Amino acid sequence: MRESFQHKKSLGQHFLNSPVVPGWMCDAGRITAADTVFEIGPGTGALTAELLTRGATVVALETDARALQTLAERFAAELAAGQLRLVAGDARRLDLAAYGLTDHTFKIVANIPYYLSGQLFRHCLQSRIQPTALVFLVQKEVAKRATAQLERGEKESLLSLSVKAYGEPHYVKTVGRGHFVPPPAVDSAIISISDINRAAFTDLSQSFFFELLHLGFGQKRKQLLGNLANQFEREHLTHIFSTLGIPVSTRAEDLPLKTWLSLATALAIPN
Repeated sequence: MRESFQHKKSLGQHFLNSPVVPGWMCDAGRITAADTVFEIGPGTGALTAELLTRGATVVALETDARALQTLAERFAAELAAGQLRLVAGDARRLDLAAYGLTDHTFKIVANIPYYLSGQLFRHCLQSRIQPTALVFLVQKEVAKRATAQLERGEKESLLSLSVKAYGEPHYVKTVGRGHFVPPPAVDSAIISISDINRAAFTDLSQSFFFELLHLGFGQKRKQLLGNLANQFEREHLTHIFSTLGIPVSTRAEDLPLKTWLSLATALAIPN
C-alpha cells in the first residue's frame, strides 16, 4: 500500500511497505481469531490489516490525526462491525487500563518508533495491566541487546534484564530497511516476549529491584561491588556476594537475572 500522507520525522514514522513483515509479526505473536490485540502506532494500517485478516479484535492507538482519518476510511467495515477500535492518544503517555483492556487478556503487536523503544518496553511490561505476549518491530541493535544471553558469550544490559524479569524474549527475525517508507538508516528486527508475568516480584519490591539494577549499571566500567557501595555498606555487600557465590570482581553485565533477583532479595532485608 502506498502512503496516503507524508511521514513526520518528529513522530519517528517509518511506515511498513511490505506484504510479508506483518505476517512475520503475527506469526511471532501466534495471532488467531480468539485474540484481542493492542497495536501502537498503526500508521497507514499495513500491520492492522494483517491482524484483522487473521480474525483478531484490534484496539489501535494512534497520535497522528491524518493516520486516524486514513485508517477510518480504509477499515470502515471493521470499525462498524466492532472488530477494530481506533483510539486517539500519545504512546508516550501509555495507560493500558484506559483502553478497556484487562490483565492478561490481550497481546501487543506493534511497529514502534525507535526513539520510544525503551519507554514502551517499560510501560508495556511493568504496567499493572499486562499482556500475555508482546511483539515489537524495533531497531536491530535494540532487539539484540534485549535478547542477550550470557551462555552465548553476550553481556546483559539494563534492557535485557528488565525484559527477562517479566517474560521470555526471543530474537525472531531481522527486517531490512527496504521494508519501510521512508527507509530508516539502520535495519530493524522483530522481537517477541512470551509468558509475560510478575512472578519475580511476588516477594520482592519491583521498584527496589529496578533501583538496584540502575545503581549496579551506574558506571559500567566499575565493578558491581563498587557501584553498589555508593548506597550499601561494603562489608555487608561483601558478605552477601560471598553467600551468593558472586566474585567481587564481577561487573553488572556479567550477572544473570536469577542472581540479580537473589541479590536484590538479600539486600532488601535490613542488615
